[in-house]
Amino acid sequence: MSADGNDSPESCNDNPRHIAIIMDGNGRWAQKRFMPRAIGHQAGVKTVRKIVEYCAVQKIEALSLFAFSSENWRRPQDEVSLLMELFMVTLGREIKKLDRNNIRLKFIGDRSLFPQRLQDKMNEGEAQTQNNTALTLVVAVNYGGRWDMCQAFQQVAGKIAAGELSIADVNPQLLNQYLSTADLPEPDLFIRTGGEQRISNFMLWQLAYTEFYFTPTLWPDFDQDALATAIESFKVRERRFGHTSEQVRNKAVTL
Repeated sequence: MSADGNDSPESCNDNPRHIAIIMDGNGRWAQKRFMPRAIGHQAGVKTVRKIVEYCAVQKIEALSLFAFSSENWRRPQDEVSLLMELFMVTLGREIKKLDRNNIRLKFIGDRSLFPQRLQDKMNEGEAQTQNNTALTLVVAVNYGGRWDMCQAFQQVAGKIAAGELSIADVNPQLLNQYLSTADLPEPDLFIRTGGEQRISNFMLWQLAYTEFYFTPTLWPDFDQDALATAIESFKVRERRFGHTSEQVRNKAVTL
């Protein structure tokens, strides 16, 4: 996919430009070891570091991680509080490292429900790394795909009401511009760890032509070799985007 949302079959044998991951299995990883779920979340943070490092080395343009969904507020209050504190501590420790490694940090989702000090730290991380170019690390927090689409529709509706747009202007390309990922290529590869095979309200619009990869590996055990295997699986797939295999092979595709 190109940055404006157009599909690009010519790049199908290369690394994906954008990888989106649901990091599932922290709690189960800890429970299997008779440890508190908190230990699993801490182990998951270590895996994030390894995967970010690998993506930067492999020159992946964007890595999106589903860190906290809009549905995760339903978890026990003590676990939610622990996740908020872990998030705060991790941000404080990692922002400078990301900046030194030329990695841009971007958050997507509704931040309004988070403690103000956490919102401030998120804003600080984005501001400090905004000009970095090696990799864009997208962290989805209090995010849901339906929320993302609704807020895009609301913005477009507001512009129609103000006379800045007409109903005839509304098309997929226009709506792309109002999604929280508007400045990114759409995901080429979606990975979910932990054995579940669903997308759980993650990037519903953006995943329309994404290749899916599900693995039973729990997130703390998902290492760089596991990511390399997922990327190799992506590379051998034929991405037709509605065309025939012959058109793709002969590059007789105009988009």
